[in-house]
This record gives sequence, structure tokens and C-alpha cells, in this order.
Amino acid sequence: MGTMFRSEEMVLCQLFVQPEAAYISMYELGEAGVAQFRDLNPHVNDFQRRYVSEVRRCSEMERKLRWVGGELPDPLPPPKPSPHSLSPREINILEERIDYIESEIQEITRNARNLKADYLSLKELKLLIEKTQTFFQDHSAQRKISASVYNNEAVIAHLGFIAGVVATARVASFEKMLWRISHGNIFFKQSQINVPLTDPVTGHELQKTVFIVFFHGEQIKMRVKKVCHGFKATLYPCPATYKEQQEMLAGVVTRIKDLEMVLEQTEQHRRLVLANIAKDFNTWMVAVRKEKAIYHTLNMFSMDIVKKCLIAECWVPKTDLHIVSKALDNGVKASGSPIPSFLHYVPTRETPPTFNRTNKFTRGFQNLIDSYGIASYREVNPALYTIITFPFLFAVMFGDVGHGLIMTIFAAIIVIFEKKLSKQRSDNEIWNIFFGGRYIILLMGIFSIYTGLIYNDMFSKSLNIFGSRWKNVYDNKTLAGKKFFDLDPAAAYTQEPYPFGLDPAWQFAANNIIFLNSFKMKMSIIFGVIHMAFGVTMSVVNFNYLKKREMIYLQYIPQILFLLLLFWYLCILMFMKWISYSALSQDPAYGTSCAPSVLIIFINMMLMKATEAKEPCLSFMYPGQEALQKTFLAFAFLCIPVMLFGKPVYKMLADRKRKKYQQGVESGDTTEVAEHEGEGMGEMMITQAIHTIEYVLGTVSHTASYLRLWALSLAHAQLSAVLWQRVLKIGFGMGLHNSVKLYIIFAIWAFFTLAILVLMEGLSAFLHTLRLHWVEFMSKFYDGQGYAFVPFSFAAILENDDEDVKPQTNGSPPE
Repeated sequence: MGTMFRSEEMVLCQLFVQPEAAYISMYELGEAGVAQFRDLNPHVNDFQRRYVSEVRRCSEMERKLRWVGGELPDPLPPPKPSPHSLSPREINILEERIDYIESEIQEITRNARNLKADYLSLKELKLLIEKTQTFFQDHSAQRKISASVYNNEAVIAHLGFIAGVVATARVASFEKMLWRISHGNIFFKQSQINVPLTDPVTGHELQKTVFIVFFHGEQIKMRVKKVCHGFKATLYPCPATYKEQQEMLAGVVTRIKDLEMVLEQTEQHRRLVLANIAKDFNTWMVAVRKEKAIYHTLNMFSMDIVKKCLIAECWVPKTDLHIVSKALDNGVKASGSPIPSFLHYVPTRETPPTFNRTNKFTRGFQNLIDSYGIASYREVNPALYTIITFPFLFAVMFGDVGHGLIMTIFAAIIVIFEKKLSKQRSDNEIWNIFFGGRYIILLMGIFSIYTGLIYNDMFSKSLNIFGSRWKNVYDNKTLAGKKFFDLDPAAAYTQEPYPFGLDPAWQFAANNIIFLNSFKMKMSIIFGVIHMAFGVTMSVVNFNYLKKREMIYLQYIPQILFLLLLFWYLCILMFMKWISYSALSQDPAYGTSCAPSVLIIFINMMLMKATEAKEPCLSFMYPGQEALQKTFLAFAFLCIPVMLFGKPVYKMLADRKRKKYQQGVESGDTTEVAEHEGEGMGEMMITQAIHTIEYVLGTVSHTASYLRLWALSLAHAQLSAVLWQRVLKIGFGMGLHNSVKLYIIFAIWAFFTLAILVLMEGLSAFLHTLRLHWVEFMSKFYDGQGYAFVPFSFAAILENDDEDVKPQTNGSPPE
């Protein structure tokens, strides 16, 4: 957790690597993923870099493998672990193997496509002959009709015909065009093919129709052929006599059977070849992509022509420097070079990248913070505290034992089977969000169970675990005569608190909503003020670490005083009201009827107005309250000018002192320096005024913003109660004898519980909790102006399937 408190210390390193040792060293650094390299050739075209031919070679191998992968069946086995990087000789062998596989699969695919095309033609011819036989009426007499067929036979008599197959969608237009070009001097017959045909190229089903066109004359014959060609109709030779048709049909059927056998053998051979390739496909793809990433990174190195070595610059976490040194040494040993590689630190004033080392549990919470903005280098990381505060504030709004159990069980299943589920890569974005935030959902569910027990709420029903601390003070006769009763706290309450959470008696109280309103509203303000005060206090850690200790006095102390003297005082009044006023109080001024409104007292305090009260009630909750409130108010308003002028005045004095003693300003430049100071002071005053106004007004609005905890909690409880009373309670009223209706009603209740109360209300509470952290909490201390540490890592590169993926090419902060 130490690295979660603030980002790791980064070091800018310069590497001097021998060219023959560079590949092995970069392979080990890619496996480790600890260095973010900077591009030392920003103005050099990609096609003019040192290793451009190697990159092209890898890109070509990757392209071929991607094409081969499109032909392979799913799922593919995972890649085999590689103990070492591939040598140049192994890369050459792999390249030759990929080329051979590509050509072999292309040849097999081409042959299979040709065979399927022949098979489609034979099937169409078979169906055409069968359909054509119905077009001729007199088969027994075997009346000869002269035919003009596909092989350009001569016209024997006065009548000819052409038969073929055309797409069903084009039949209507095809027939109209034939009538137009022949002026109606044709006889057209058609019959749709109901047997499914398959396109040999795309594999899609084809809808086709058999047609026959009877005509007279050679000129019309040529026109009909042109129309057939234009509509992409396939013409087939078809005999005119029934006997010849039967003979041709028998020959076609025999050829189809032979071709089916050949197709089956071809497909078996293709499956066998692809199965052998699939075993090593992912292993080859990983090796090629690693090599491509290595050469991309080596292209960012500069070449020292004199020393004949490669020079690189990279950001490295200080704790991982030994990994970089070891990788350089291993590269030298593997290459057998007598010249070692060197690493030394480069002093720089550049802002390093931000790197927070995370694990599978903390990664989700860190992503929530990074979505708002990457932390500035070495500033306090809110993700560490978000692990607890985020699920807790969510649970305050979502508190229900039943709904929390549903969420916990769902998240627990994902966590238990996370290894299996992580291997099944999915394109479903919603599922990926749920899987990435599984530990967040798990904690939100557990905390919701806890707050549900505090609220004593489970699917809108209370749990009577310890027995109520309220007692019945009415006899049976009185109970039978009325439906609602008032319980006097002085008589009906045992004055012993319920051990944990709310007393179950409140479930049946007529003033249940009024009580919960007051309880949850005050609780929301207390949690909000504590959360904001903690955020303001975290700025002290940043000021102390960044050696800006003067800001503790000029910013933190006035900010925390302004917050505590006004809004924490409001919380203290709430505690005092709970403690001081009681139904058992002997003094009527401190009875429940005289309990004041804390909100009215606070408003009157801000307006410096006296609170009015009727006898025997008191205007103030304790002696000296009015004087103390005026003192608090005065000190709070005195904090505003300190926040407004403190930092600019201090900066101005510090700048003057530094220029006077370090730069030695000449007398002739005094006017120019004064003008420069005036411009800087004015800009600083405007900036500080904006921050001060934002904080003062934000303190009020942010405190009110935490009332969403109360509003959503109340709304969630009421929606749950409505589902119980208007849906499930009706089913229970039917009795067990009507089990079918009860089953249907329970299914409706379960559906709306999951869809509305768990999913929609859960998403709403999640978004409101996110806003409370991003705006109300983190704005008090979080700068978020950094840029992420993106190391050269094979793991990160292989997660991205984009063909043009490249490692981070610039280690400098964004402009």
C-alpha cells in the first residue's frame, strides 16, 4: 500500500547499448515492463529509421498470420510460454514457415472454391433438367423440338429455346426485358429452386430460379443471350427430347456423387492442415508481435557513430533500476560482446510520469481516480482512501441487506472464477466494465449489507433479531377498537437502545418517514463534513512533501477553520440536540416539544439573527451560544482575506527577495522589473480570487451536495416498499392454493427488484458516489495534472489487437 499513498519515484536514465546486444536487452525489458522510452528521433521519418526493414518484415508476417487466423476454427489454444527470445535464425525459419502455410492454405482454399463452383454448376444443371421436363407436355411421343443450346448448335427447325438459372430477385426484371427486346415474340417459363444452394466464395445461401425461353429466329436468340449475360444468368445445355434429358441427368448425378466425395476429402485435408496450424498459431503471433514491438522501440534510439553504440533515454521507477541493469548485462552475455552496456542517471527538471503500482484488487479503484485525471507526480493518491470511502458512501444510499446480498453474490462469483473468465476475452463492453470493477462491486455489496443492517431494512422489511425496545401499553380491548396508536416514548420505550441499527418497531410506525428523514439527513451532513475536512487535511501532506510549508498557514489553516467553524459546528449542534433533549427530561425546556430545529439555528447564526422561542422553551441550546456563534462567524469571515491575499503577497515578497539577492537587478532595469512584477501580481490575484470564491461557495454547495446520500437512501427504501406492498404482498394474499398466480407475481417482483432496485438504483448510487469523490472530496487537495507512466511492456501490447499498435513514443509530459 506504500506505493498507493503516492506515485513511485521515477528516474530518467540514459542507456548505452551495443547494437548486437540491443535485441536481447529489449526483449527482457519488454517482459519486465519497467521502462518508458523516449523518442530521440522525433523529426526523423518512420521510413528513414534504422530498423524500418525489420519492422516491415514483422508487419508482413503479422498480416499473413492474421489472414491465416481468419481461416482457423475457434477457439485457439493459448500461446506456449517462450523461455527466451527468438534468434535471427529462428525468425528466418518462422518467416519461411509462415510463407509456406499461407501459400498452402491459399492453394487449398482455391482448389476447394473451384470444386464448389463446379459442384454448384452441376447441382443447377441437375435441377434445371428436372424442372425443364415439366415444361414439355408430350414426353411419350418424344416429339423433337429443334433447340438452340449453349454450345451454339445450328437451328434445325423453326423453333428454338434457351434454358438456364438466374437469381430469384432478378426474375421479374429479367422477364420484362426479354419481352421488350423481342416485342413479345417469346414464350417464357420459370420455376423457383427450393433446394438451398451455397455460394462457393462467400458461403451464403443463394435463391435461384430455373427459366426456359422459347423463341423463333437467330436474331432474337442473340438478343436473348445478351439479356442473359446482362442479368448474370447462367445458361446450360439442355436436350430437347425426354430420352436425352434422362441420359444427361444420369451422367450429372454420377458426376455430383464423385464430386461430393472429392469435396469431402478436400475438406478433411483442409481441417487437418488448419488443426496442425492452430496448435502453434498464437505462439507464432506472440513471437512476431514481440519482435515488431522491439524494433519499434529500437527505432526510438539514437546512434552514436563515433562510439558505434545505441543511445536511449527512458523513465524507470527507482525501485526497478536493478531490473534494467540486469537486462543490459544479460544482453551483453547473450551476444558475446566484449564491450558492456552502460546505464547512468540524467538530471532533469522535466516532470516525470506518474506510476502507481497496483494489483488486481486496487486496479479498479485506481482506474476510477485516473478517469478524473492522472495524479501529478508524487502527489497524494486518493485511490488508497477511495477503497473504503467509495463503497461506504455508496452503501449509505443503497443500504438494503437483500439487495446488498444480490450484489455481493454476483461479484463473489466473478471473483471466484476470475482466472477462468479472464481467459475468455469478450467484446461486450458492459461485461468488461463489470469484470474490471468486480472488487468494487464486491465491497459495495458488503458495505450495503452493513448499512442495510444499520437501517434494519431487507427488501423493505425489518429484521427483529434482538427484540424491540418498545413495549405495548394498551390492553386487548383498546387494541381491537383502533387501527393506529401513538406510543409515548416516556411510557412505551424501555430507555435501552437497540443493540445494532434501528429498532424494528419503526417499521410499523406512522411517522416512520418523518423519523428516517431526520435521521438520514443529519447523518448525510455529518458524513459530508467529515469527508470534506479529511480532503482539506490531505493537502497538508502535499504541502509538506513538496516543501511548500508556507501554504499550510496561508491556505490549509484558513480553509479548515472556515469549514469547521461553520459546518462542523452545525454537526456539533446535531449531537447536542440528540443528547440534551429527551422525553424523560424533568426540565420542560429540554423536553421533546422544545427540541429546536438545527437548520433554523444555523440560518439565524449566518444572518446574525436571534432565534425566537415560546415559553417554556429556550432561545438557545446552551448558555453563551449567541456569543460563541458570533465569534465563530467572525473568525470564519476573517479566514477569507487570508485565503485571498496570503499566497499572492507571499509570492510577491519571495520573488523580490530572490531577485534582490540572487540576480542583482541593475538600477536601469528597475521600472521594467516593477512592471513585470505588477503583471504577475495581477494575474496571481485573479487566480487566487477564483480559487477563494470557489472554495467559499463550494463549501456551502458541497455540504448541500452530500444530502444526496439522504435523498437516494430514502428513495431506494420507498421504491422497495412499493414493490413489496403493490406486488409481492398481493401474491401472498392469494394463499398457497393459488400457486401459479403467486409464482407469476413473484417473478414480476424479482424482475423489477433486479432491473430497477439493483441495476438502475445501483448505477444511480454509483454515479452519485463518483461525483462526491471527484468534486466534493478530491477538489480539496487533488491537482490531477500528471501523465501516466506507459512502459514498454509485452503484456500491454499483446492485450491490444490493433495491427498498428505501437509502444509509447514520447516520455515527455503533454503540452
